[in-house]
Amino acid sequence: MDLRRWNVRHVRQVLEAAPAFAPFPPRGTAAVAALRAKVGEAALAALLKRAETDLAEAIPALPADLYLDFMRTGRREGYEDAQRQRRNMLYRLTLAEWLEGKGRFTAATENIAWARLEETNWAWPAHARNLDTPDRPTLDLAAAMTALDLAELGYLLGQELSPALRARIGSEIDRRAIRPFLERNDIWWLGTTPDRQVNNWTAVCVAGVVGAALYLETDLDRLAAIVTRGLHSLADYLETFDSQGGSSEGPDYWSYGFGNYVVLAHLLHARTGGAIDLLEGELVRDIAQFPLRTMLAPGLWASFSDSDSNPSFHAGLLTYLAERLDLPELTGLGTRNDFMVDHFNQFAWPLRQFAWPLPETNAAFAGSRHDWYQDMAWMISRLDPAEPGSLRLAVKGGHNDEMHNQNDVGSLIVVSGGTVVLTDPGRGRYSKAYFGPERYSNLFASSRGHSVPVVNGHEQAAGGDKAARVLRHIHDGSQDLLELDMTAAYPAVAGLETLKRCVTLERSGAGRVLVEDSYAFAAGEGQFQSVLVTPLAVTNQADAVLIGDAGSGVRVDFDAAGLDVSLDHHRQAEKQYQPAVDLTRVVFTPRQASREGRLALAISPLA
Repeated sequence: MDLRRWNVRHVRQVLEAAPAFAPFPPRGTAAVAALRAKVGEAALAALLKRAETDLAEAIPALPADLYLDFMRTGRREGYEDAQRQRRNMLYRLTLAEWLEGKGRFTAATENIAWARLEETNWAWPAHARNLDTPDRPTLDLAAAMTALDLAELGYLLGQELSPALRARIGSEIDRRAIRPFLERNDIWWLGTTPDRQVNNWTAVCVAGVVGAALYLETDLDRLAAIVTRGLHSLADYLETFDSQGGSSEGPDYWSYGFGNYVVLAHLLHARTGGAIDLLEGELVRDIAQFPLRTMLAPGLWASFSDSDSNPSFHAGLLTYLAERLDLPELTGLGTRNDFMVDHFNQFAWPLRQFAWPLPETNAAFAGSRHDWYQDMAWMISRLDPAEPGSLRLAVKGGHNDEMHNQNDVGSLIVVSGGTVVLTDPGRGRYSKAYFGPERYSNLFASSRGHSVPVVNGHEQAAGGDKAARVLRHIHDGSQDLLELDMTAAYPAVAGLETLKRCVTLERSGAGRVLVEDSYAFAAGEGQFQSVLVTPLAVTNQADAVLIGDAGSGVRVDFDAAGLDVSLDHHRQAEKQYQPAVDLTRVVFTPRQASREGRLALAISPLA
């Protein structure tokens, strides 16, 4: 699928010939009544009860001092949490009025909508840093999502809203989102800057701005220009996926980035009568299967990069993709129809969860025995997909300049008994330091927080050349094996001549994971340490290390005569959107320094 084939003239022709734009049924129609019946009385009653509470709540204040707190402290939560409360109140009130249609939530909806329109910045402090000037609004993730939020609010409630509010929604979206999108070439996520740096931001922001324009823009020439620019940027976004649809950003950012790509796919399909279909082609179908292929066990996913082991997949997204692309397995990922609005950053998802609810029954998806992303060098191995408690392994190669990069070449994850025993801890707490020069001093982003070697006291370094080279990949009836040359991942000062890591899941009995590091120093003897990172309790015995409990832990066997074991504890390490975690680095160190050597660890389920 080549999205760059579209030009303004062709897009305009398609828009002109398209049927009326009706992505969702308007308030008060029989189609909305049918939706209410599909959602069910319990979910509707819960929504209305929460919206009734919102009627009596004060709108959270967003003073300038709170916005500027990020610059002083580096913490994002103060402003973002208060703004999130505003958003969720607006979402609940809008959905309640759309689904009930009695007018009792309209005034409160308008009140919060006006407050949102009057915010100096729609952009988050972490992205804009300072308060915007009227002639140069910051167009970031939050601003683009707000544009779509308000456009969809205006569409759903339509003439129920006052003419003044509808006009202001249109003018503010144009000033803060559409005009900057069309007129500026210094917005990095558009791919128009010299470095052409794109990632999940591209999909989210393009979906927000172009989606809002599809609702509001009446000038077909201008709308065609907006859509065309968006399509060309999305072509760059699709190139961030590997040839099999994998994303180095991990399952969490698949949900966010590709999820918003799908939001726009739906809107463009509706606005053009299907003439522009962002979901055509094998690559997109492969991308849609990323959460199926990266699931380690029910409820657990590969947490590489700034992802987490328990990402949130939106019910509406899974339903839409399952139906459009004939992928029914997506509805069996364990996502629930909770119809809650509190945990969303944008209106798109609660709206679509009500409009596209999951089917009442869906068979649980178990995964396959083995998944392999060759370009990223991600191997996912499951001993027995039909047995949820069986041994699971994920290991990655890649490089240290990936999207949402962590220095994690060679990182591995082991799941036993449905529990993450050896972890890639995912994202740390998002702060100014986490996305600044101090990023790799953070435990989560540095190689210190991953189950990878430390060489002569040195961690891995950042950079696209700090990469692994795949030496072997084997998948057969007896084993899944990935062997990497990791020499280049370490700085020259580490003194390596060579470092090879071989990680194998053996498929006999209860299974076993072997981690073998072979190393040689360029000049003289050196110190080599292999590390395993776990969130569980560790017991160091004379001949083995026990991690976790029987039935959901592992035994690590090693050369007790030649290796010392030490424990490096990190208590209450802060994460984003998740509770703080305790992490323990289990460090295996040869007692005798050497010019070259081999360090092997055998990891078995703890019976």
